[in-house]
Amino acid sequence: MAVISNKKQQLYQLLLLSFLLQSCHGAIKGGMLFPRDTESRETKDLSGFWNFRADKSQNRNAGFDQQWYKKPLAKTGAVIDMPVPSSFNDVTQDRSLRDFVGWVWYDRQFYPPLSWQHLKQRIVLRFESAHYFSKVWLNGEEMMTHDGGHLPFEVDITTKLLYGKSNQITAAVNNTLSPHTLPPGTIEYKTDTNKYPPGYFVQNLQMDFFNYAGIHRPVKLYTTPLVYIDDITVVTDISKTTGLVNYSIVVGGSHGNISSQVDLYDKDDVIVSSQKDKLDGQLSVSNAHLWWPYTMSNESAYLYTLKVSITSSHGTDVYRLPIGIRTVKTTNTQLLINDKPFYCHGVAKHEDSDFRGKGVDLPLITKDFSLLKWLGANCFRTSHYPYADEILDMADRQGIVVIDESPGVGIKHAENFSNKSLTHHLEVMEELVRRDKNRPSVIMWSVANEPNSALSQAEAYFKSVITHTKNIDPSSRPVTFVCNHGYDSDRATQFCDVVCLNSYYAWYSDTGHTEVIQLQLEYNLRQWFKTRNKPIMQTEYGAGSVIGIHMDPHMAFSEDYQSEVLAEHFKIFDKLRKEFFVGEMVWNFADFMTVQGTNRVVGNRKGVFTRQRQPKMAAYTLREHYIEIINSTTKYYP
Repeated sequence: MAVISNKKQQLYQLLLLSFLLQSCHGAIKGGMLFPRDTESRETKDLSGFWNFRADKSQNRNAGFDQQWYKKPLAKTGAVIDMPVPSSFNDVTQDRSLRDFVGWVWYDRQFYPPLSWQHLKQRIVLRFESAHYFSKVWLNGEEMMTHDGGHLPFEVDITTKLLYGKSNQITAAVNNTLSPHTLPPGTIEYKTDTNKYPPGYFVQNLQMDFFNYAGIHRPVKLYTTPLVYIDDITVVTDISKTTGLVNYSIVVGGSHGNISSQVDLYDKDDVIVSSQKDKLDGQLSVSNAHLWWPYTMSNESAYLYTLKVSITSSHGTDVYRLPIGIRTVKTTNTQLLINDKPFYCHGVAKHEDSDFRGKGVDLPLITKDFSLLKWLGANCFRTSHYPYADEILDMADRQGIVVIDESPGVGIKHAENFSNKSLTHHLEVMEELVRRDKNRPSVIMWSVANEPNSALSQAEAYFKSVITHTKNIDPSSRPVTFVCNHGYDSDRATQFCDVVCLNSYYAWYSDTGHTEVIQLQLEYNLRQWFKTRNKPIMQTEYGAGSVIGIHMDPHMAFSEDYQSEVLAEHFKIFDKLRKEFFVGEMVWNFADFMTVQGTNRVVGNRKGVFTRQRQPKMAAYTLREHYIEIINSTTKYYP
């Protein structure tokens, strides 16, 4: 076997790439309120076509060596138009770009409004998300770095803007996964030159979805006064018919004396409660309209608007936050919303679609929520990472319950449980909770999906992550992770409030034998409840199918077989929800892209809808089941 002579150089390149990727600066401090236009705030969306090039040098470091950020990207070499937001992988015919691993570079020019120049205000540059490690420059000067995808990061650029001139934003984004990223992965160099060219490497994934990358959500500028509302925290409670809204306001900027006004508006824009000159206080709402899932009330998803005004010598800052009054609790057998049992009948999803990859897309979001309501689904899990604000906004407005999951998928090997990994995981949970803490639709945090919870390291690791998440969430939501290990080998679900399970009877085991599903499923669920004495939820189950394939008798990958697998599970779910079983979520809402493999036919085909959102036979089977549940429990269907 011939081995290339510069093996040490390759190792150095790998270490350099890993070092750049892992230059973690810790969780961003301060608030992370979603940018909204108000009397005192203005937003400017920088979405559109950006210049783009991938750094295809052998060590992926040419952009830094040649300082591409110091001049327009088009002057560094050939660029292409790249839509922002979107993944870069699927918008061209270039296979090497589809599968690219390393640094990609974006830039664009913009002019700040001259009206901003003479106002005493603060100007912030915000990226809603980019995958996974990002560096951002303005006019050649580094502004910020961020480690991790799916969540926003921002920086004050007030003193850095040029007025009456073009300003250049440059972003470098790296999608490399290491043992300490979330999700984790490894880089493997192929050193046999009889089989691979010099310097050849592959990214090994530890998750079963495509490693889409790029600037996935909008990039924005927004303004605030110099003294501004930095953060708002809301915790709601209920006392008989009275709603209680406990709030806490953090003020940013240098300030002396300030005054505050907090007003709560109902849907008719009528003030129902107010508080003056208290940054921490409680609003009381008589005969409050509660936030309910749409399957639990004819008046569901009721949202109030919390208007916060802060006045200082620099003027007044105003921010409006939609809120819902509701509580979430658990017993050992129930999940309670507003002290009434809630049964989750829903789906696991992905942010995934043709061309866009994981890029946020408003028509797609609208279509997906229409399909969720058509199915009769009342919940979904953000598998396996935090979803866009626009998706959670829709869940808040439509009364769809959300299990909000971190990117902790594929934590399988001992190295993934290291202190370095744990530190990053805790920071990610801080960022997630800070972003979504006020959302009524979010009823539970999931810190991971299918980790190797049988490893000895898993016990201390998940005790730390779950305890930390509970401590930083002011609303004390239930916390879980999704487990695919046995009740007799798992070491970490002891710390969860709800036990969430993934299993694939008659698919990954006993393929083709649907007759064993009921026996195996009921035994497993009962053993889990006996072991943990906590509510149990099935967060994944199902089978793959290719639309248009029908077989009788049914066979794997036919639409008929997928429907039969679901129907056999329903029989046990219906039986056990009278006891300790609190939810079922089919895997998956829609087909989605994965890495290429002999067990994946152009992606994962377990969706009840195709990737283009067309229903398979299983979608009708699932819809019939969910509507029957709704009719038998609430006698209400929209």
